[in-house]
Amino acid sequence: MKLSSVLTTSLAVLTLFASTSSTAHRVWIKPSATVVSGDSEWVTFDAAIANGIFYPDHYPLGLDRVNAMGPDGNELSLQNDHKGKYRSVFDLELQQQGTYTVYSASSGLTARWVDEQGEKKFWPPRGVQKTDQDFDKEVPKNARELQVSERSRRVETFVTVGAPTYDTLGATGKGLELEPVTHPNDLYTGENITFRFTIDGEAAANATLVLVKDGERYRDQTNALQLTTDKKGEVSFSVSEAGMYWLEAEYQDNNGEAPATQRQGSYVAVLEILPL
Repeated sequence: MKLSSVLTTSLAVLTLFASTSSTAHRVWIKPSATVVSGDSEWVTFDAAIANGIFYPDHYPLGLDRVNAMGPDGNELSLQNDHKGKYRSVFDLELQQQGTYTVYSASSGLTARWVDEQGEKKFWPPRGVQKTDQDFDKEVPKNARELQVSERSRRVETFVTVGAPTYDTLGATGKGLELEPVTHPNDLYTGENITFRFTIDGEAAANATLVLVKDGERYRDQTNALQLTTDKKGEVSFSVSEAGMYWLEAEYQDNNGEAPATQRQGSYVAVLEILPL
């Protein structure tokens, strides 16, 4: 299996992409279509961070952190890209048969502590880009109630030309990732869908998942499907309604690499489930 990964260490990204459970902000990269046919096809994408599913109303996702990978594992250039007030947009020309992955990945350290005046401190500051080297200089080592976490986030979606391929799908060994058992562009209503999640290349047992169908804005209830992975990091489910879906998985344990004690991972995917 050929794998390719561009892991961006950017704490500003992690701060902006704070857990949806605490901020209600959702991030996504949404394609206009997930399955197409032909020798040369175009697909357009929206990328945003918002309060609701697929309704941009908060902040555009920076396209400097979005990557596209072709079925052969080579990186593609985003075309006709534009960053607006609430969303970013771009196109991809798909000239190869097989499955493409479009993604944004980030990782880094976060910290919280109490200073000498009893005030709570957080690092990095919201919206400020920092590195692990900045952490060494700016976070006091002997701070009171110091908590350091190793955080990672991956946001992605998939588009297939012709028949689905698995060559570029799978874990890179960095953060919380999807290893699809069922191909993400081969999803149908009423059929069993099985996904496997890994954290730093190992099974992500007891990761929590939320699956939300599009059109949330027009429903009284979110009607989210909530799931938990088994000891193999796997989860299976089926849905009865076709449409675009937003999937988020979150994972946490106490196996962070020093100086971190906690390890936290977040994964988001936009999937299309077609009528059988």
